[in-house]
Amino acid sequence: MSSWVPVCDYGLLLPERGVCALVDGRQVAVFRVFDGSVRAIGNLDPFSGAQVLSRGIVGSREDEPTVASPLHKQVFSLVTGVCLDQPEVVVPTYATRVCGGRVEVRRDCSGL
Repeated sequence: MSSWVPVCDYGLLLPERGVCALVDGRQVAVFRVFDGSVRAIGNLDPFSGAQVLSRGIVGSREDEPTVASPLHKQVFSLVTGVCLDQPEVVVPTYATRVCGGRVEVRRDCSGL
């Protein structure tokens, strides 16, 4: 079994927007950020308990891509998963790659 899961065509990801993908039964928020790269974090907002981070507002802080929860507006790094408003709170991050025009997410998360 491959350690990479195809989730969508790269061209279908709108810049600075997110989509939700199911990876081994887990909801993963996948984003195409301002520089064209793809980032993925867990979709669960730890503050509300809702699976909504893929619908968040994509931005940046000091050139680091971020997403703000659409519910309570806490901002998470799309690189580390750390909540920039409360650094003790972290969401899982997932490695991504574009292979043959398809976005793929690695099955195992990088952190919690």
